Amino acid sequence: MAERILVAEDQENLCRLIQTTLAEQGYDVSVALGGDAAIHELRSRPFDLVVSDMRMPGASGIEVFRQARAQSYLPDVILMTAFGDAREAVQMMKEGASDYILKENLLEELPVRVRQVLETRKLKSDSKVLQGRIETLQEQIHVHRFDNIVGQSAAMRDALNLAKRVAPTDASVLITGESGTGKEVIAQAIHAASHRAKASFMAVNCGALPEALLESELFGHERGAFTGAVRMKPGRFEVADGGTVFLDEIGELPQSIQVKLLRFLKDHTYVRVGGEEMRHTDVRILAATNRSLEEMIREGKFREDLYYRLNVFPIRLVPLRERREDVPALVSHFLAKYDRALSDLRPEALDYLKSYDFPGNIRELQNLIERACILAGPGPIDRHHFPIERGRLAADSGELLSMGLSIDQMERRMILESLERAQGNKTRAAALLGISRRALYSRMESHAIPIGGADPESAEPGPPPPP
Repeated sequence: MAERILVAEDQENLCRLIQTTLAEQGYDVSVALGGDAAIHELRSRPFDLVVSDMRMPGASGIEVFRQARAQSYLPDVILMTAFGDAREAVQMMKEGASDYILKENLLEELPVRVRQVLETRKLKSDSKVLQGRIETLQEQIHVHRFDNIVGQSAAMRDALNLAKRVAPTDASVLITGESGTGKEVIAQAIHAASHRAKASFMAVNCGALPEALLESELFGHERGAFTGAVRMKPGRFEVADGGTVFLDEIGELPQSIQVKLLRFLKDHTYVRVGGEEMRHTDVRILAATNRSLEEMIREGKFREDLYYRLNVFPIRLVPLRERREDVPALVSHFLAKYDRALSDLRPEALDYLKSYDFPGNIRELQNLIERACILAGPGPIDRHHFPIERGRLAADSGELLSMGLSIDQMERRMILESLERAQGNKTRAAALLGISRRALYSRMESHAIPIGGADPESAEPGPPPPP
């Protein structure tokens, strides 16, 4: 996109001549006849450069300069001046003006001066972007270190040990596990511990885009490749050269793109959509899925050869319900994000979280903690601050199954256990079981469990008498 220039000059003929001269150089040039009009333009839309006369009726060039420097987009300013005003122009440069030019040499020198100022502006902008990128990468390397991953269970230690061993290599890694188990976190840690850490880490959700857009996202496209492709766009593989591409939900990858990905994994070559030139890039592929790729292979939905290319080094992340010993540490970690401590959580609330199944795994736990912190405000966080509708005592039910009890016996035992954990509070017991209070009363009656009086710590009335 062409740089935008505002020319402020009260002499209309000279103003139009300057506009024509700069427009011939490919710039997008607007004009303002006088300082007041220039200030209005500056407040209306952004410019990269202002070229302003020093002496104008109304607002002077100095006022235009100061107004320009007051804008958030901070345009550069070149001042046009007569010889006698040169000292004043020099003073403006000390205050931040980019350059000044004498009117006697205006048309000869102006295009050169404009190009120099705009090139310097672009270099400064590129430098800021680069510095920002460096700082971001440094922060990412620190944040995504293995040491920052919470989990001391045997299953988590095993997964982390595998990830640490494969990180320094360029081997493809396939991370499997249910949604919310932290597959991308592990992928980021692998990248941060690799020799590619100072290059890009790019994540692509293979299930989030339609087939045509996904192909373009990965491999890029040429101008005119499809409707709306008004310019060439490099793909993630190209942009991430030297770094890592994380393909999340790889099981959702359309079969037509599976073929192209397989070729890429063989020799790191690809062709942009709508292009013919074979290109090469150096990226490492990490992939993840919550689906069984082996089953998809049997169903003909996933290529077996691609699977073996991706599954060079498999890492499985177990669901949170299989590593409940990590729950307190994870709770403490998420509480710290909201300036809370584990001591702010009442023991019964923590017990409840430890007994919950977490179908959404770590992601669900994080969301629950955030919501509880909001609901509790500055006060202690209690069980009722976790409005889990489908909670269940999964660990206990597993134990009951191993005892060979009937369904009725299991249900009765679980009701009694939930009442004990809730200290007789039927509202809490119902929540632990994932059922309504009325449903709990009904099942207590069917199992001949005494209902008793009102819930402790509750003003709610007891169940209605049977008809």
